[in-house]
Amino acid sequence: MADDKRNTGSPDRDRINLSEDYEVQYWTKELGISEAQLRSAVSAVGNTAKAVRAHLGK
Repeated sequence: MADDKRNTGSPDRDRINLSEDYEVQYWTKELGISEAQLRSAVSAVGNTAKAVRAHLGK
């Protein structure tokens, strides 16, 4: 499913969409990790920002 850029509410902000380059760039910078680390974390715990942060200890 494509990311609806008009939908900027909490459910959209709380998820990491690895299909969108701008989101991958944002989250790698925000978390201070590489793209490979981000993809690995999302694969391990799912795409919620909260779960990824907890997994990374951030």
